[in-house]
Amino acid sequence: GAIKLELRCPQTVGGIVVDPQPDWSFNTLLSELTSIEKKLNASSGFPLPFTKTKSREVSSTRSVERRAFVMRVDEIEDVEEDSEEAHDQQLVPGKRFTCDEFYISDSDDSEDELPCESRYALMDKVGFVEGALSELTHEHQLSVTEEIRNRVLTIETDLIHEHKRFYSALDRVKKYTAARQEMDRKLDMQYQRRIAEALDNHLTAVQRNHEHKSQIEERRIRDDAAFEEAKRREKALQEEKLRQEKLRAEAEARLEAEKRAEQAKAAAAEADRKAAKEASEKVAREDSARAATAAVVAPKEATERQTGASSGTLINQSNEPGSDGVKKAQQAGNILKCAESALKLEERRLQIYKEVTVKNEALGLGSSINHFSHGSKIQRLIKQISGTEENVRNKADQLIKIFFDSSCPQSISIAMFAEKIVDQCTNPNKAVFAYAHVIVLVASQVPLSIDLILAKLNTVCIYTVPKYISYSKSQFDTKEAYHKAIGYNEDDGGIESEESYISRVESYMRLYGALVQKEIAGVQNTHGVREGWAWLARFLNALPANLYTAVALQAFLEVAGFTLYRTYKTQFKKLLSIIYRDFVSALKERGGDAKLSKVITSIQTYIESNKFLEEPEGSSLQSTLLSHTFVPESEYAEPSYHRPANRFYYQY
Repeated sequence: GAIKLELRCPQTVGGIVVDPQPDWSFNTLLSELTSIEKKLNASSGFPLPFTKTKSREVSSTRSVERRAFVMRVDEIEDVEEDSEEAHDQQLVPGKRFTCDEFYISDSDDSEDELPCESRYALMDKVGFVEGALSELTHEHQLSVTEEIRNRVLTIETDLIHEHKRFYSALDRVKKYTAARQEMDRKLDMQYQRRIAEALDNHLTAVQRNHEHKSQIEERRIRDDAAFEEAKRREKALQEEKLRQEKLRAEAEARLEAEKRAEQAKAAAAEADRKAAKEASEKVAREDSARAATAAVVAPKEATERQTGASSGTLINQSNEPGSDGVKKAQQAGNILKCAESALKLEERRLQIYKEVTVKNEALGLGSSINHFSHGSKIQRLIKQISGTEENVRNKADQLIKIFFDSSCPQSISIAMFAEKIVDQCTNPNKAVFAYAHVIVLVASQVPLSIDLILAKLNTVCIYTVPKYISYSKSQFDTKEAYHKAIGYNEDDGGIESEESYISRVESYMRLYGALVQKEIAGVQNTHGVREGWAWLARFLNALPANLYTAVALQAFLEVAGFTLYRTYKTQFKKLLSIIYRDFVSALKERGGDAKLSKVITSIQTYIESNKFLEEPEGSSLQSTLLSHTFVPESEYAEPSYHRPANRFYYQY
């Protein structure tokens, strides 16, 4: 509430109130004082000293009415009950009093003025009753005035509070409006987002449906094409079968004719032999008869004839070419390290490769535009092979279609495929497993391709046989000739670096390892895991431990070790222990070459950390999984192995 201030003095002094009658004015008071002075001067017989002659009119500078003194006090009230503080400044009413200004001379304040005259009252004296009535009237007026002032102040205070409440309510309305607008904006944004999501989901569903229909249509077209291709392939196979039967019949007829010719020749030779025998017997009888009648021959001549015959025999034996061939064969056996079975397989593959090469040259390989076109198509398809199941199956189908294209002989297409896929494996990529997958699929339809690919691998990398050629000064005139013999390529008129050669050996061995470990459901791999097991046994039995053989072994184990362990389990682990104990030890004895040390560390890490339990990266095509079903050990016979002193063997 408001604070009421009151003066600490009586309300009336000598009948004059502190706050005069509101109806009085300063001019009225001046006029009354002037009239009193005139009366005093008129009643006095002589002029009064120190009589004020200056007019009591107030100068213009002092004619401005002064306002009443008003004191204002601020008060802080708690408006909200929920601990919210609001600071309101309120007006505090107070009592006010005014005194009109009038001019007072210094002479008026002098105590010596009118010493002899009696002092006059400002107002006429009244009686007690009149004074009391005047006092009551004045007090009543004051109380009414005070009540009016209090009511006006209350109304002003209420008006101020109402004004504040109005602005507070207006602020709340504005805040509420802003909050509602923000909420509407958020709701609108959320609604638009939902509409966009619904539209996106609808478009996604439409696109998915369209893609599904497209896939169904493509699958149907592919199935139709595959059916037509199968029919065409079956027809081609039947034609090829008829052609082979015809060739076989011709060969049998030719062999029969040759056999009859041989029999006739043998009969003629037998007849000639009998005739010669009869003639020799006849000559012998004639000689015996002649000897009986002839003179005795001197012993010296007979001895000379025997000596000449013996020397002639020795000279003939020394001039025979077979003696030098035996010597060369013995020397070649000393520098060539290879299992006999592996050499026979290599010879058979190289013989097939030579026959196909001769046949292709007879067919005019490279002389036809169609041949170049087929070669470029095969090269492009091989480069496009990646590690996805769909891609591999598609590329294999396209390659098989090219092989059965009548515009180009099949032998030429297969030879180009073998050349290009072996060359492509040297590129730095991880598609060797995809290449092996394509090779197995192609070989299941065209068996000749696997022989040509293996022959090409044996030619460019002797460790895929496996075999090794030792250096011998008697067999190789220079180191360059030896390097060419073990597979080094020529580079700008010279020989490639050892790093390049090792890199190529690793690439070829990775392709070979990927080929032997590849298993495809429903497709037979004619050079599968059994051949990989045989290769590993031949390698350890025949090849020495050095940098080149170590790199070949490391690359093969990293690619094919997982499948070999899955197939042979404990037998493979025993073989790894032999490698760790004997092969690695033999490598360490060769010295501390940095390259060799790196390979030794890699082989040791592979065996010690059981890397063969982990599937190689990239071996499983995307969207396919390798089977985790292991072949029981009882299905394979337990191979026996023994290790002689300072050598590692594994019988197979």
